[in-house]
Amino acid sequence: MAKFCTNCGNELKEGADICLNCGKIVNEKSGVEKTESKATNPNAKSKIAAGILGILLGSLGVHNFYLGYTGKAVGQLLLTLVGWVICIGPAIASIWGLVEGIMILTGSIDKDASGRKLVD
Repeated sequence: MAKFCTNCGNELKEGADICLNCGKIVNEKSGVEKTESKATNPNAKSKIAAGILGILLGSLGVHNFYLGYTGKAVGQLLLTLVGWVICIGPAIASIWGLVEGIMILTGSIDKDASGRKLVD
């Protein structure tokens, strides 16, 4: 019988004591959390890296590619590249990226596209 993490619902591998999706320490027999976990998900993205990418390269959508928000990232990239025709596109994309970078660093945006919490 399969066991599931009580925190995120992800199916646990046999004998696992850490959920690979959310990083919680779990009891491999019952799937319930053993203790308050400070373990981090090995697939978690860095909040600082994403924020800095947003501030410095936000107009190209690099921070959204990093976090897995591909659709939004392509939109920012196209707004910058195609927006040169109307001259205001790159400015809009730059402000958009700057605002998202600040939101990431302040914690307003705290998850990646897969729903994993960003780590410091």
